[in-house]
Amino acid sequence: MAEKITCCDKRYHELDPSELPLSCPLPGMSHWDGHPRVFLAIEDTGEARCPYCGTLYILKGGPLQKAAGH
Repeated sequence: MAEKITCCDKRYHELDPSELPLSCPLPGMSHWDGHPRVFLAIEDTGEARCPYCGTLYILKGGPLQKAAGH
């Protein structure tokens, strides 16, 4: 059985690029109303921390590559 993700209970969460854009709390978290929903920029650095609960989000594969010339 998969572990249920909870806002503010887990210190970090790894996510796949297919789960972007990133907001905390994530949809499906058991404490979805633990704090106001906030969108977090993770694409350039590969990680972001929620200013409300301190959860660290880590992007699997690291920062996203930007298309050259655009």
